[in-house]
Amino acid sequence: MSTLQQIKSGVSQAWDNLVEGWQHLYRKAAGAITRFGRGKADEEEQRELALRSAGWGMLPAEVFDDDEKVVVRIEVPGMEGADLNIQVVENYLVVSGHKRVEKEKTEGRYHVVERAYGSFERAIPLPEEVVADEADARYRRGVLEVTLPKSSALRRRKIEVKVN
Repeated sequence: MSTLQQIKSGVSQAWDNLVEGWQHLYRKAAGAITRFGRGKADEEEQRELALRSAGWGMLPAEVFDDDEKVVVRIEVPGMEGADLNIQVVENYLVVSGHKRVEKEKTEGRYHVVERAYGSFERAIPLPEEVVADEADARYRRGVLEVTLPKSSALRRRKIEVKVN
């Protein structure tokens, strides 16, 4: 094999590894990134959204799992509990809603825009099968906490060993 062919082969292999690495990173991070859409906003609100939001944001979440339940906590600041829609779809907890633009009158320009507005949806994979009908959701200080009891078939139970 000539030197040029070896270089081409090496570059091709490096490119394949790079693409594979990016795909792996995207799959891992995709669940944490939330797309904020325009939804049904009036014209003025849409202009303000375009100026103030890049359209992507983070809704940080944590999933806790014990013998009896799965607890999901997700940060959704600036919302009211009634503005949130929560569903269990297959093995995902899906949280959606609409974050409205606060009408602010200011002089000057924005230099940093890290807050996102508009309709959003975040799907969080659940580690175990849950009983959606028995879920409990609470919203306090910008944190939504959803407690989902595990399916009785999947609950862990310690079995005592009897000595005869």
